[in-house]
Amino acid sequence: MGKKKDKQKRAKAKEKGLDRRAAEFADEVRTPANEGRPEHRAGHRDFSYTQNREVSWLRFDDRVLDEAFDESVPLFERIKFCAIFQSNMDEWFMIRIGGLSDLASLKHQPADNKSDETPAEQLDSVFELLPGMYERRESCLRDLEGRLALEGVERVSPDSYTDADLVAVSRRFESSLAPILSPIIIDPRHPFPNLRNDVMYVACSLEGTDEHGMLGIVEVPASAQRIVWLPAGEGRVRYTLVEDVVTSMLGRCFGSYVPTSSAVVRVTRNADLDPDGEGVEEEEDYRQHMKKVLKRRSRLQPVRLELTGSLDEALVTLIRKELGLEKRRVMRLTTPADLSYVYALENRLPATRKAQLTFPPFEPQPSRMVRATEPMRPQVEDHDVLLTYPYESMGPLLRLIHEAANDDDCISIKITLYRVARHSRLCESLVTAVENGKDVTVLMELRARFDEQNNIEWAERLEEAGCTVIYGSEGFKCHSKICQITYHDASGISRITCLGTGNFNEKTAHLYSDFMLITAHPGIAEDGNAFFRNLSLGNLRGTYRYLGVAPLSLKPLVMRGIEREMSRAKTGQPARVLLKMNSLTDRDVIDRLAEASQAGVEVIMIIRGICCMLPGVKGRTTGIEIRQIVGRLLEHARIYAFGVDADTIYLSSADMMTRNTERRVEIAYPVLDETCRSIVRHYIALQLDDNVKARRLTSRGTWARIEREPVQPAVNCQEILIAEAYAAAGSDGEASAVSSRSPSPLPAEPPVEDAQGKPDRKDAPAAPQTSTESEECQEPAATQPERHDATRDPEPPAEVSAHVIEEAQTSPEKPEMPVAPLARRPHGRVSTALALFGLGFKTLFGKTDKH
Repeated sequence: MGKKKDKQKRAKAKEKGLDRRAAEFADEVRTPANEGRPEHRAGHRDFSYTQNREVSWLRFDDRVLDEAFDESVPLFERIKFCAIFQSNMDEWFMIRIGGLSDLASLKHQPADNKSDETPAEQLDSVFELLPGMYERRESCLRDLEGRLALEGVERVSPDSYTDADLVAVSRRFESSLAPILSPIIIDPRHPFPNLRNDVMYVACSLEGTDEHGMLGIVEVPASAQRIVWLPAGEGRVRYTLVEDVVTSMLGRCFGSYVPTSSAVVRVTRNADLDPDGEGVEEEEDYRQHMKKVLKRRSRLQPVRLELTGSLDEALVTLIRKELGLEKRRVMRLTTPADLSYVYALENRLPATRKAQLTFPPFEPQPSRMVRATEPMRPQVEDHDVLLTYPYESMGPLLRLIHEAANDDDCISIKITLYRVARHSRLCESLVTAVENGKDVTVLMELRARFDEQNNIEWAERLEEAGCTVIYGSEGFKCHSKICQITYHDASGISRITCLGTGNFNEKTAHLYSDFMLITAHPGIAEDGNAFFRNLSLGNLRGTYRYLGVAPLSLKPLVMRGIEREMSRAKTGQPARVLLKMNSLTDRDVIDRLAEASQAGVEVIMIIRGICCMLPGVKGRTTGIEIRQIVGRLLEHARIYAFGVDADTIYLSSADMMTRNTERRVEIAYPVLDETCRSIVRHYIALQLDDNVKARRLTSRGTWARIEREPVQPAVNCQEILIAEAYAAAGSDGEASAVSSRSPSPLPAEPPVEDAQGKPDRKDAPAAPQTSTESEECQEPAATQPERHDATRDPEPPAEVSAHVIEEAQTSPEKPEMPVAPLARRPHGRVSTALALFGLGFKTLFGKTDKH
C-alpha cells in the first residue's frame, strides 16, 4: 500500500512539475520579478524581430563546428572542436529536446513568446536542421582524421586491422574485456534491456542453427579504457577504440551464434528533471533528495538513438520501437558518436609534430594589479583588484582566501558555490578556515546541471569539517558568484567582497573568459552582507543600494540603464547600450532594446550562444548590432555598459534569459574603480575590433563574417589579450590598468543589411566621450586616486556613486562633464608607474584611433 501511495505521489508531483514547466515555456510563471506584469501577452507580441530559441542554439553549435573547418586552426585543435560540437549536441538533446518532448505530450501545448511556436512545432523546426548538421560533422571528422593520419596519428577501424593489430586486440579483449562482458540475446525469456543514458552498446544480428536474425547486445564497459593502443613505428601513433575491439570479437561473445552485422549504439535520455518539482519531504535532507533525483534521471524517456555501423534494418526498427522513438530521432553515423576520447590523444602526439598540431601552450599570468610579495588584504584595501580570467591567474583570489583562513583577524568567510573543481584548493582553504575557528558559511547549489554529484560530495565534505552548509531556495537556483571575508581588528569591522562573472572553479578559470572583482568598497560590502543574511533566511525580496540581485532587482536595473540612454537620445545626446552575455531570451529585455534602438540609442551586443533577437529589421531593430566570438577560449563574461564612453559598467553572473532574470538568484555589481573600468573598456574595445573570430548576426538569424579591408590588420581579441598578459607579466611585476594597446572607440554606427544582405556602412564621426555627472563628494578624478578606506563608516545613500544606476534615476538636467582621458587618471604609485609602461607598449604596438 505504501509503494502505491508513493507512486501516486510521484505521478502527481510529475504532473505539477510539467504544468510549471509549461508555464515557464510560455513565460507565465509568477515570480517576485514580474508580479506587476500583465498576463497572456503573447497575443500582443510582434514576432518580426525574434526567432526560435532552439534554432538559434543550433546555429551557435554550427558556429563551433566552423572552427573545425578553419584552416588557420591547428589540425588537432580542429578535431577537438568537433568533440566540443558533439558534446554540446549531447547536452542539448538531454535537456532541451528532452524538455520539449515532455511538453509536446500535453493535450494543450503552450506557445513561447519569441517564435509563437508550440513545443511540437519547435521540434519540427530543429529536426529539419539536424540531418544536415550531422552530415557536416561527419564529413569534417572524416577529413580531419585522414589528415591527422598523414601526420602520424591514426585511428584504425576493425576492417583495417593488421595481423599484429589483431594479436594486440585479442590480447586486450581476453585479459580486460571478456571477463566483465555480459552479452544477451533478445528473446521471450530475455526481454529488451534498459539501455542506459550515454553508454555504448554493440548490437548485432545473430544466426543460429534454427534461428535467424536474432538481436544480440553487449554493453561496452564504462570502466574500460576507451583507447586501445596498437603497434606503431617510431614517431607514429596508432589506436583503436574499445567499442571497436568488442565489435571485432563478437564471434567470441555468443557461443554458437554467428554475428552477421553489427553497429555501435548509444541512447540519449531526457535529463530535464526538475528537482523541486519532485517534491521534498519536510524531514528529508536535501542532499538525500538530490541523490534520489539523480537515480531517477537515468531512467527517463529516450530522446535519441545514434548508430555507427551497418546493423540489419529490421533490428534497427526493433530497437527504435522498443525505445519508443520516431524515425527522425535515429542518427546514423560512420564515425564514433562519442568523441570525448580525443582529448586523451594530445599527450601521445608525436613530439616532432605536436607544436604544429596544437595551439601554443598558454598559462594564466600574474595579475597586473597585485604584487606577489605582499599580503592580499592590504592591497585590496588600497585599491580594487579586477582579475581577467584566463589571461590572468586565479592565484590572487585563492591566496586571499588562504591568507584569511590563517589570519587571526578574519572572523568569517561566506561564499556561494555553483560549479566546483573536483580537486579544489579554494574548498580546502574553507576547511582550513573552519578548523582555525572561523565562521564559514557555504551556500552550495546542488542543482547545478550535471555537477550535482560533485557538489553533493563537496557539501558533505564541508559540512563534516564544520562549515555551515545551506542550499538554494525552492524554485530559485543560486547562480550568483560571491564571497565575503569579514575581519575584526583594532579598527573595527571591515569586509572584502569578491564578485565574479564565472564560478569559483580553478579548472574553468584556465579555460573561460571571466572577470573577478575583489573590493573593500564599504557600500558593496554592506550589500554583500545583506545578501548572505537574506539567503540564509530564504528572503528573495532584499533591497540593495549597489548590487542588482535577481529575481527582484537585476532586470529592473538593466531596464533603468536602457531607459537612461533613451532619455539621453530623446534630448539629442549621444546614447549607447552595450551588453555582453552568453544568451539573450528575455522578451521584456528584447522589446526594450528594440524600443531603445528606434529612439536613437546605439545598441551593441556581444552574444556567444542563443540570441532570440534579430537585428536590422526595418522599423524595429535597425539600430542594433549583435556580434559573436567563438575561439580558443570560452567567452563567458557578462557585461552591462551604458553610455557612449561606458560611464556606467556592471559585471554580472546573469545572462538576459528569463530563467536568470526571474527564476534564479543572480548578482550584477558595479565597477566603481576607474582603473578597473578602464580594463573593462579595453576588453570591450578589443572584442568589437575582432575581425577574425567574430561574427555578425544578420536579420535572417545567421552568423556572417566580419568584413575587413585588405589593408586592415587581422584582430583576434583572445590572442591579443594573451599577448598582453604575457607582456604585463614580463614588466617589473606591478600593476597597470592602462591599456597596452590603444582601444579603438566603439563603432559609431552598426552595419545594416541592404536588400542583398550585405553590410551597408555609413561614415559617421565618433561620438564624443561624455559622462552624465561627476562623482559626488570627491575631488576631480584626474587628481584624486580612487581608494576605499575599509574602516570608515558606510556611505550615506546620498553618496552612491554616479557610476551606479539608482532606482530613482532620472535624466540629468545639468550639462555633462567631459571625462578625462584614461592616461590622465593616475591612481597612486603602482598604477602611475605602470601607466608609463602601458603607454610605451601602446606606442610600439597600438594602432591609431578610428575617426
